[in-house]
Amino acid sequence: MTFGSAEWLFCFLILPPVVAGYVRSRQRRKRRSAALAAQGLVASDLGRRRGWRVHFPFALFLAALALLIVAFARPMATVRTPRREATVILAIDVSNSMAASDAHPSRFAAAKSGASAFVREQPSSVRIGVVAFGPRAVIVRPPTLSHPDVLEAINHLSLGGGTSLGAGILTSLDAIAGKTLNVNTTSLGQDNSGEVNIGYYGGATIVLFSDGEDTSQIEPVTMARLASTAGVRIQTIGVGTASGTTVKIDGFTVATALDPQTLQSVARVANGTYHQVNDRAGLAAVSKTIDLHFAVFTQYTEISAVFAVAAVLLLLIGALTSVLWFGRVV
Repeated sequence: MTFGSAEWLFCFLILPPVVAGYVRSRQRRKRRSAALAAQGLVASDLGRRRGWRVHFPFALFLAALALLIVAFARPMATVRTPRREATVILAIDVSNSMAASDAHPSRFAAAKSGASAFVREQPSSVRIGVVAFGPRAVIVRPPTLSHPDVLEAINHLSLGGGTSLGAGILTSLDAIAGKTLNVNTTSLGQDNSGEVNIGYYGGATIVLFSDGEDTSQIEPVTMARLASTAGVRIQTIGVGTASGTTVKIDGFTVATALDPQTLQSVARVANGTYHQVNDRAGLAAVSKTIDLHFAVFTQYTEISAVFAVAAVLLLLIGALTSVLWFGRVV
């Protein structure tokens, strides 16, 4: 146990003077009782009949005072508490093709709007992280219970480069695991991802927003299979239209279109579903699939209230017993 305001512990130095004052008070009272008993005004054995009861209320008061000092010192302790929680990673495509305007006002804006709406629908016990992926992927925000921070991270995303759905999935798994996973992409390319052990993260979900156009050599369905073996579900959200449009990239006009087949395959392999970004009912259905489960967390928590309540109880018990035994608070 540690203390947030340890200087209050010096107040324990007042306890010996308090005890000394009580002893002197009892001695003076004993002398007065003896004088009155000599005059025949009180029974001479009154103090002996009371015995230990005389000192019991003071002992409780002293213990309560010690507990209050500890409470003011703000004790901190490690507390294990159960909590229902889930982990969700929002993997958002930030490739240049997301600048296309076949989703209003653009694919990128629609993806950010859908992701933000998804965050607002989640209960406070859901840890949410953000991964941005283009030709490579980066963890923009590790999983956190601070949903306003997640919304800010989404708002600050920017476009650039090609698309690697596989990199987005792998980095999302890194965010879930809380570490960089050691994955041999050559082994994955040989379609034996089930033999690659990255651990098990059951209950975690990746919600992937993309137009599905993949320009990398990492097969996204193989990465989805790896996620599935780790117990991670992937929900895919398509952005754009199958008919497509054109977008200017570095001065060139490039045709681009939504690839729903790839996104559907990724979702199917990883036990998820595919929806369009403008399908609000579909996004709500994705929210209902988030797996909230009980987990035990170790937290460093201030427990001043425990000591304060214990002190008050001791004071009440001391006062009550004093009134019952002696008819007054002594």
